[in-house]
Amino acid sequence: MRRFPFAWNAFADQPHNVAPRSERMLHHIRRWPAYAALLWADLVRCVPVLRIYARNRRRMFRVPVAISPDMFAVSVSPPCGRPAAETEAVLGLLRETGVRRTLFRVPSWEKERLAEFEAFARRLRSDGREFAAALLQRRQDVFETAGWAGFLEESFARLGRHSPFFEIGHAWNRTKWGVWDHAEYLKLVRPAVALRGRYGVKLVGPAVIDFEFHLYPPILREVDFDVVSSLLYVDRVGAPENAQAGWTTAMKVALFAAAAEASARRPVPAWITEVNWPLAGTEPYSPAAGKPNVGEEAQADYLVRYYVICLAGGLIDRVFWWQLVAPGYGLVDSRETPWRRRPSFCAFKTMVERLSGSVFIGKDGPPAGGPRAGIEVYRFRKDGRDFALAWTTGAPRDREFGRPVAAVLDRDGRERPSSGAVVRLDFSPRYIFF
Repeated sequence: MRRFPFAWNAFADQPHNVAPRSERMLHHIRRWPAYAALLWADLVRCVPVLRIYARNRRRMFRVPVAISPDMFAVSVSPPCGRPAAETEAVLGLLRETGVRRTLFRVPSWEKERLAEFEAFARRLRSDGREFAAALLQRRQDVFETAGWAGFLEESFARLGRHSPFFEIGHAWNRTKWGVWDHAEYLKLVRPAVALRGRYGVKLVGPAVIDFEFHLYPPILREVDFDVVSSLLYVDRVGAPENAQAGWTTAMKVALFAAAAEASARRPVPAWITEVNWPLAGTEPYSPAAGKPNVGEEAQADYLVRYYVICLAGGLIDRVFWWQLVAPGYGLVDSRETPWRRRPSFCAFKTMVERLSGSVFIGKDGPPAGGPRAGIEVYRFRKDGRDFALAWTTGAPRDREFGRPVAAVLDRDGRERPSSGAVVRLDFSPRYIFF
């Protein structure tokens, strides 16, 4: 089979899609036995998955959820080969967000730089940060499995001294990442399983991107991951409450958790290891074209709304924003000197501060006897005080909370005028304290 050349897009932190669409389709057709095996695995697990999904939907937002600080995470790119001041800047920004959990990528084609990645890992640990390392593959690794296994072993030996978590492979259900079916992905995972005991590492996977949970049963039945992960992007439908073919973010989370529970060999945590909304006007740094791109204010609003939906449902243990510093989608824009904190940085920092250590206690439905107004109200309790996080999914509207409002903070933590029990809401989340 032709080995398509691997070409890295350094602007968008992802590979170029070098295989023509017609050739990709032809290779998929030739792989019909793998897809037949996939279909059979899904048919076998279909009923358990749907049963658990229905249970998840009944329970989501109806039971209390302790919101741990560990649930909030943001990924970084190690500034290897860059001035030491950039490492200090990244660490300083991490401290400012308030998060203690992070993730960074380690490409197999940069194996010779593992000492630099280890130096960065050492700095993270000395700064009190726990990290996960996402090990990236390319097409060559599928064919040269000995080289891939060597990369895994050296990564485990060097980085495993500082953190046990390794996500094996990345977005492999997109052919530009070098993997053409789930059988090829399993070829990359098996050496990691064989090495796990020797180095005492914890395996995270299968790192499927987007809404393709049919890939989980055949992989999770064979591979005993310590954490089940998804790169659950919803940017192509805009706001996280919007539906894709009838599926909202909440419904996708419920199905992800159901597929993981029904297929995994044992109960394990569920992480969303990558999500963002790319930014309009940042070409060539944006990783997507057209509709997924939004303005900076919308990105900040969607970030908070996405985290609340995922974490308050009680099914996701950690969400990583990709990433801290990046021109096309990050919380910080590195094209300016000094680096500019975007609205999403302030929104993320405020969210971590306000929600960490709280307990989600319930979600309000539409007003009795009133129209479905498109108002989202999530209620929390922290340090003996109740507050709500609320927004609209459409036009601004007044919301009666039925009790005196003591203070209102906007998405970025700034106090807003308030009086009585009525608060004017719009698409930007508000923290309402009683």
